[in-house]
Amino acid sequence: MYRWVVGPAYVRYVSYADALGKFDAVDKTCYTLCRMDKFNFIDLFAGIGGIRIPFENLGGTCVFSSEWNKHAQETYAHNFGEIPAGDITKIDEAEIPDHDILLAGFPCQPFSIIGDKQGFEDTRGTLFFDIIRILKEKQPSAFLLENVKQLLTHDKGQTFAVIQEQLARLGYTTYHKVLNALDFGLPQKRERIFIIGFHEPIAFEFPKPIGPYKPLSEILEPDEDVEPNLFASERIQQSRREKCKGTPFSPSIWHENKGGNISVLPFSCALRAGASYNYLLVNGVRRLSGREMLRLQGFPEDFKITGNMMQIRKQTGNSVAIPVVHAIAKKMLQALEQRKPMIQPEEQLLLFENRINAYA
Repeated sequence: MYRWVVGPAYVRYVSYADALGKFDAVDKTCYTLCRMDKFNFIDLFAGIGGIRIPFENLGGTCVFSSEWNKHAQETYAHNFGEIPAGDITKIDEAEIPDHDILLAGFPCQPFSIIGDKQGFEDTRGTLFFDIIRILKEKQPSAFLLENVKQLLTHDKGQTFAVIQEQLARLGYTTYHKVLNALDFGLPQKRERIFIIGFHEPIAFEFPKPIGPYKPLSEILEPDEDVEPNLFASERIQQSRREKCKGTPFSPSIWHENKGGNISVLPFSCALRAGASYNYLLVNGVRRLSGREMLRLQGFPEDFKITGNMMQIRKQTGNSVAIPVVHAIAKKMLQALEQRKPMIQPEEQLLLFENRINAYA
């Protein structure tokens, strides 16, 4: 019998006899069996470790992490017991440990030479270039990239086109989709694009929505337990009430958009690192506490952020919705275990036609 064995940077085919040190004749009936309960990964642009947590919970071991922001580094070290390496642009890709999966929530940047078709050089000067050079050197079995949903339309779609082209040049089969945290149990409207890649052309499906999100009552703390300096001034509260349309209800989060309009919602709009201080107000009277922001991203209760409230807002706003990443990670590991061949477009059409004919 044969099995798939996942190495640090590839998937290879070896016999059970070899694996057991036995070389006598065996039945060489092939089948797929790839156990992904133990695997290695690296955590790039790590922030405070939001992408790391679900992959660790699913059996993975982080062998390298990188984050340049010193405040995020402190929070990361406090929760994971290691200080991430600094600026990824200054780290030699050959010195990064071998790994099975690369994880990266990278910033969205324009590509200065876009359209010149210079291949790898099209991305030089951007942080995506660092992802490409690491993938090229290490060739992990899979990767997960996360970004704002506007990446799809950034620079009239040219940025995303270059990303896809560069990943394809390295031999990766990629899938992408915008997912909303509201669909995965969190009361936060947070839409992010996820790009999943495999070094071999295997099938992958993004997770489906799991159902209703948690009520805010399971997220919010009692007002009496919240620091007094989180309460908005009477002037701001009065301004919100005057702009509010409809009848307020509780618990709720009041959202002020760029036009100054106020919406009273049973969920939070996306946490943002650079948003105005009073962008979101609980019941129209106070700002979110640090613990509430962590809960809105799905962090465990024992997770702690070091630093002041400004740093807490920045770090949680730059992080990810953990249940979304967890759902994707499970699907990735399932795809690597099952290793079903990717269905080509013409095969999809044939499959569709066969289904139609079956009901004719």
